Amino acid sequence: MSERILVVADDPFELSILVAALQMHEMDVIGEAKNEIVALNMVRRLQPDVILIDIQLLGFSAIKIAVNMRKINPNIGVVILNSYTDLRLLGDSNIEIPVGSKILIKKSIVDFSVLCKAIVDSKISASEKHLVTWIDGNTSLQEKGILALMANLTDTQVEVLRLVAEGMTNAQIGRTRFVSEKSVEQVISRVAQELNLQPDRNKNLRAQLVGEYYRRLGAPHS
Repeated sequence: MSERILVVADDPFELSILVAALQMHEMDVIGEAKNEIVALNMVRRLQPDVILIDIQLLGFSAIKIAVNMRKINPNIGVVILNSYTDLRLLGDSNIEIPVGSKILIKKSIVDFSVLCKAIVDSKISASEKHLVTWIDGNTSLQEKGILALMANLTDTQVEVLRLVAEGMTNAQIGRTRFVSEKSVEQVISRVAQELNLQPDRNKNLRAQLVGEYYRRLGAPHS
């Protein structure tokens, strides 16, 4: 029997395309939701086997939505569509991802059957408490290099990098994280070292860090 799927995405066009594609592959889509409140109500009412969430929900954290859905149904399968190679860049924590979740990096998925398989497997993974699986089969060599660099950064370092990219000063970051400005400077220095940013009188270090952040995020930045 086909898994009963609830699709959560806030972009109407993407939502309609995704649902239509799933139905073409004979997947049983029982509901569509554009925000967390509607999604949680539908989980209670429709009791889907699997939730498919687009991580780019505006103003919402897909991870927190998935966590809240697991509180309603501990065995619900979780599949997350994601454009980024490290969720920490968005302010989420990798350790909060529900056990057994399948995370698909959109640009690396060229065969829709990969998504369908992830949906089927997510139900098994949830019930058997498997580890989180990242599915990025067609990741380029450049992206794999970025992944390797990001793996060397601690959660604190990634968070400071994200706050620098948001335009915060060292003093503001220190107040946000309840540490001294000196500690922030040390973290920034370590991040620059890990990202192989060499001292250059002609380049502002913070500007370089912002550039590296957006490059890893895969988002356009001018």
